[in-house]
Amino acid sequence: MKWIFTLLVAALFAFNTQAQKVEIKKGIVMVDDQPYVTLEVKKQNFGLTKSFEVFSMGGKKLIIAAPATEFESDKNDNTYLFYRLTFLTSNQVGIFKVSSLGQEKSFAKLIGQSGIVTGDATDDNKVKEFIASKGASPSIAVDYTMVPRSRNWPISLKEDKTIEQNSKIIGQFKPTGTIREQDYYEFSLPSGVIVAKISFAGGNNAQNMEVFTAKDNLKRVVPMKDDHKIIVADASIDKNQFMLRRVVKWLVDNQYL
Repeated sequence: MKWIFTLLVAALFAFNTQAQKVEIKKGIVMVDDQPYVTLEVKKQNFGLTKSFEVFSMGGKKLIIAAPATEFESDKNDNTYLFYRLTFLTSNQVGIFKVSSLGQEKSFAKLIGQSGIVTGDATDDNKVKEFIASKGASPSIAVDYTMVPRSRNWPISLKEDKTIEQNSKIIGQFKPTGTIREQDYYEFSLPSGVIVAKISFAGGNNAQNMEVFTAKDNLKRVVPMKDDHKIIVADASIDKNQFMLRRVVKWLVDNQYL
């Protein structure tokens, strides 16, 4: 039991020696009461977000940090923002989480505990370790912005698989195959962002569809009842063009296209 106690004491001692007190005083990041780097703060969006520039104590710019708005945050956690840190003297870039409240203190703590600054430069190997151990790997946020237009106009499907409303291309569709009489399609915005994946059986007379919508990550079966039975249909646009028109109307009515 004595050796277990000794290990616990050693581990506690090691933790205490590694723990660092990081503060920011008048633009200087202090680590264990010693000046480490200086921090310049630039406010953006009426002060809601901030960008940072880190300088050595000798005045050399070492790091530029700016909000990385192209990445998607956790919808259930709004306590942090993603920041892109560019390490100028090490020619490296990493993405990190910074608290959305008290951004300045959170960022100062991140840098103060990193141990990457030596004199007037950042240590290349320590920067690599810092990115690997503390960096984030977020997903890129997808822009589902729809084409602005008057929604009172009729919707039309074209032979080139584009979808138009008010003389504007609002999206496109693509058949992706048929499995056991079930036809599959993808619908996307003009930018190429896929907004929905559809499948149905029964061709132009299908009475429901299974739909996955990417914007809200939902998959469900939607009734598509239609009393107009189609016997013979023009297939110049698609063999299921009458059903697809109903599908597109549903996508437009529900703000997916």
